[in-house]
Amino acid sequence: MTMLSAGAIPALAQQPEPWQIGLQSASTPVMESITGFHNFLLVIISLVTLFVLVLLTICIVKFNSKSNTTPSRTSHNTILEVAWTVLPVIILVVIAIPSFRLLYFQLETPEPDLTIKATGYQWYWGYEYPDHEGLSFDAVMLADDELQPGDPRLLATDNNVVVPVNKIVKVLVTGDPMGVIHSWTIPAFGSKVDAVPGRMNETWFKATKTGMYYGQCSELCGRDHAFMPISVQVVEQAEYDAWVSERTAGLQPRDDKKKFAQNTLGSE
Repeated sequence: MTMLSAGAIPALAQQPEPWQIGLQSASTPVMESITGFHNFLLVIISLVTLFVLVLLTICIVKFNSKSNTTPSRTSHNTILEVAWTVLPVIILVVIAIPSFRLLYFQLETPEPDLTIKATGYQWYWGYEYPDHEGLSFDAVMLADDELQPGDPRLLATDNNVVVPVNKIVKVLVTGDPMGVIHSWTIPAFGSKVDAVPGRMNETWFKATKTGMYYGQCSELCGRDHAFMPISVQVVEQAEYDAWVSERTAGLQPRDDKKKFAQNTLGSE
């Protein structure tokens, strides 16, 4: 058991909640931007919906056969036709500008403080820390009888990805060459990228709050798709350094086949 897993329960844990309908609280600058853009779009679509509802109501009340026995035979109205063409274009431009800005912010990875490689297997995740030679492990979902107090069912793993707070982390994401497409996703980070066999994708995040963050494979990848959780523990720099020292001091070589054999959750 590592120092971190033996410690106190983190102050913050981001995971799905019963009856939750909104986004998880933002814990990275990217997710803060996504949340802001989501709220901005919600205002726009609400106004458009109300405007259309008002127009429909006016048409129903004012232009039904009883109140308008002699309908107008006007076939063209230049001002109206220009308006219903130009206004939607203006709305789309207003949406497009922050959308493109957000896409650039998400996809343009800044100079990282730490790099992690995540590999999707059938059906668990393997992690490597290229900055710390030899540091690698697999993360398999905990069975119900392995859960400790505070561990969420179907989200907790036997090994957590550990990163320091307020540091830029680049995540290289790929899939097992003999496997299928997966997707590495942490909602609170605003991170979602496909793990494609034979292809290296990347994402990044900068967690601004310590705690546990949970996600799942969000690609329909096969039989045990629902049992590929992702758990990331964000800690202070001193705790991260101690964790790295502990893992690299007594680390055994990773054995994917042995690890997968221990995962009986998807057994026939």
